[in-house]
Amino acid sequence: MAPAVHAAGEWPAVAPTTTAAESTAAPTTQAPAESAPTTTTAPGEEKAPDSTQGSGESQQQAPGGTEAQVDIKSKSVILMEQSTGQVLYSFNPDEQYPPASITKIMTLLLVMEAVDSGKISIDDMATCSQHAADMGGSQIWLEPNEQMSVNDLLKATAVSSANDAAVCLAEHVAGSEEAFVAMMNERAQQLGMKNTTFINANGLDAQGHLSTARDIAIMSMELLKHPKILEYSTIWMDSLRGGQTQLVNTNKMIRFYDGATGLKTGTTNGAGSCLSASATRGGMTLIAVTLGSATSDERFYTARKLLDFGFANYEVANIEPLCADAPVKVTGGVEKEVACKAEQPGSLVLQKGRAKELTQELELLPEVTAPVEQGQTVGRVVVKLDGEEILSYNMVASQSVEKMTFGKAFGILFRTMVG
Repeated sequence: MAPAVHAAGEWPAVAPTTTAAESTAAPTTQAPAESAPTTTTAPGEEKAPDSTQGSGESQQQAPGGTEAQVDIKSKSVILMEQSTGQVLYSFNPDEQYPPASITKIMTLLLVMEAVDSGKISIDDMATCSQHAADMGGSQIWLEPNEQMSVNDLLKATAVSSANDAAVCLAEHVAGSEEAFVAMMNERAQQLGMKNTTFINANGLDAQGHLSTARDIAIMSMELLKHPKILEYSTIWMDSLRGGQTQLVNTNKMIRFYDGATGLKTGTTNGAGSCLSASATRGGMTLIAVTLGSATSDERFYTARKLLDFGFANYEVANIEPLCADAPVKVTGGVEKEVACKAEQPGSLVLQKGRAKELTQELELLPEVTAPVEQGQTVGRVVVKLDGEEILSYNMVASQSVEKMTFGKAFGILFRTMVG
């Protein structure tokens, strides 16, 4: 039974350590945006930072922390820790925007799931349709009826953001892009991506093709559960067709950011410059999503600022289960009490150095009524920081206790009388 975790969905932030952010330009293999999308603010909405002014601030408050200011040059951002899903920083995280080629994260996820389930093989040869060959934009120039392995198509999609390769993969998995898009939307709902609608498999601008920074972080988190994806997303340069087609990663974080593991860029006229960037340091993986930057440099700048902030201020704390000897009283059972044990509490993300300040409080039921099943919840442990509950996990019965019956009572009495 999984521990009952009652952690807050979003973790505010503390003031970041100042770090220099390296500005990186998008490689020429990526389709450029002709103009940045116009920033509009509806009544009652929070105004996104104007990237042309060079700064934008989002402030949040962590327990025991101070106000945080992260320089962002995007319309919407989120910083999420991958193993827990805790949000460390956000600005307009639920505003819908065109996601451009970040869409391909869902395409890659469904392909990896199809490989893992045995539906397709990494060595399968997929045949390019006329539809896939006509995609345009970033591409590897697949010809109709050309065959390419799933492995190479994954490489082209993850590294060079090839639209034709993404659609070819979609058709290989589902039979048609339309059927694959239906799978994408179904999977999005399963993952709790409440504000996302996919219209195609590659992210080219289309009416109604929208997502949010939070939803993109959620699907990025899910994709990173497949370790094999890192074999593609961390490639800087490679080639296909025996060296005839060169691939250069559109995500320059892979080359210039320490610990970068991916994940996907996106650029269209409608979306501007977007990025879902992942990086791992000290056993902690962070996902930074930026949407609607005016330039490629600004999306990379923002992602670096978010990741620098996260790594400078947070760490994953593994909670040690509480050792409790106190039994729980049992009424109507063959035993008067039952021993209990703690379930594995898991982990959470804390400001650096604060794990030692955590306290744990045991809360047991005053009694339970037989029959008691092994593993039945009989209480919980509350983990607190600054006196506030931030997580809890279950205490469960170590063994079962049968209900007392006349026959069992007579047997116990008899054994007592005969010694």
